[in-house]
Amino acid sequence: MADEEKSSGLIRLFKALLPSPLTIAIALTILTFVIALILTKPEETNSSKYFLQLAVSWEKGLWDSSGGGLYFAFQMMLILVLGHILALTPLVNKLIQTLLRYCTTTANSAAIVAFGAIALSLVNWGLGLIFGAIIARKVGEKFSSEQKPLNYGLIGAAAYASMMTWHGGLSGSATTKSMEEGYIPEMMKQAHIAGNFPHHVPFDQTIGSNLNLIVTFSCLVLIPLLLYFIGKRSKDDNIPDLSDRFVHIEAEEVWKAEGAERLDDSRVFGISIGVFIICLGIYEASHFEGTSTLGFIQLNFINFMFLGLSFILHQSVQKFSNALQIAIGDVSGILIQFPFYFGILDIMQASGLISVLSNSITSVATTHTLPFLTFLSAGLVNFFVPSGGGQWAIQGPIIIDTVQQLGADLPKSILAMAYGDQWTNMLQPFWALPLLGITKLKPQQLIPYSFLVFLLGGFIFGIFLLII
Repeated sequence: MADEEKSSGLIRLFKALLPSPLTIAIALTILTFVIALILTKPEETNSSKYFLQLAVSWEKGLWDSSGGGLYFAFQMMLILVLGHILALTPLVNKLIQTLLRYCTTTANSAAIVAFGAIALSLVNWGLGLIFGAIIARKVGEKFSSEQKPLNYGLIGAAAYASMMTWHGGLSGSATTKSMEEGYIPEMMKQAHIAGNFPHHVPFDQTIGSNLNLIVTFSCLVLIPLLLYFIGKRSKDDNIPDLSDRFVHIEAEEVWKAEGAERLDDSRVFGISIGVFIICLGIYEASHFEGTSTLGFIQLNFINFMFLGLSFILHQSVQKFSNALQIAIGDVSGILIQFPFYFGILDIMQASGLISVLSNSITSVATTHTLPFLTFLSAGLVNFFVPSGGGQWAIQGPIIIDTVQQLGADLPKSILAMAYGDQWTNMLQPFWALPLLGITKLKPQQLIPYSFLVFLLGGFIFGIFLLII
């Protein structure tokens, strides 16, 4: 009883203290401005002029049209909408319903959702995030329809746990980019850092290394177990309020008795579009050239496959459009909040703040402690630069240069940055935005439990970085 009261008190505390994700993004923007003004202002520049320079950088960052800016935001909106559209098909709904038969309590539902989301994230982070969110929503709907109490926040946290493991899988930004021949010397050249750098870091030294396999397996087993035991001890006193049903689009008969059907309703036309898209995607994947065998599994490829499968499984343009109208509302958070984080990233790049934060930790490192301290610095930087690819682009050269100076282990240090980047995702709601849109949860319901996953992750990552 005491444990339940403590858990309830923790949730009330988070609800009282945590603002909305948009407010968090605005607050982080202000904090970044203040820290940059204090730590990076050149002596010869007055504060008002430097503030204006940072403000101009922030404004440019808001409308960043590079691959890591608005283009990326649009990719994320598409993967959210198309994933939702795919889940609205009768076939996918049937598959999810089969899985839901085993979700009978909060405890086993949390374990099943966490295991499935983490496993998918190791193939691709987008798959783990979106389908984890969809399954979590379906669990909530099941308990809502059966009028059974459920700790829905815990189920959402189970789905979000995928974002603490993805970097150790096949779509990790730092690891996959490091595999590309010539990428590291080119990155260091662009950062104006001279030295004799390796041309690439092979798969078997990062993703396929003993360290990463042990860490990833530990997360895959221990995180679902942790959430299972939390579910066993939590008090399920609320029935999820999901009156707005996340149902599939029924395959109603649309053929007209007289004459030909409308093109919008044509099954032949709709399925043909989908088949063409899938075949084109397979063709491009088979001609992909890269050091990673599965390197073709990127955001654009996933979105392309989701688009093709959605047309095939909905069978007509009309049903696809109906599903689109249902799914489109999920993207509002991303549309507004992503640009704020792009602005933060530009402030940190323009001011050199990211180097200050990173060097403050790595400057006291030794050959043995560098990976662990890199892990801590990456976790800190991730609060301000939550994009794994963006963080690697600006923190990677600092790490590689430090490794060269100390003669430390480069593959291990790359993994350490990857682990730090994903570790603090459990406290940073940036990547939770798609999940919150689908599940209709609030950050206050999610973070009390993702915080516990954060603590477990810190133990797993920290221990293995120090002993292996």
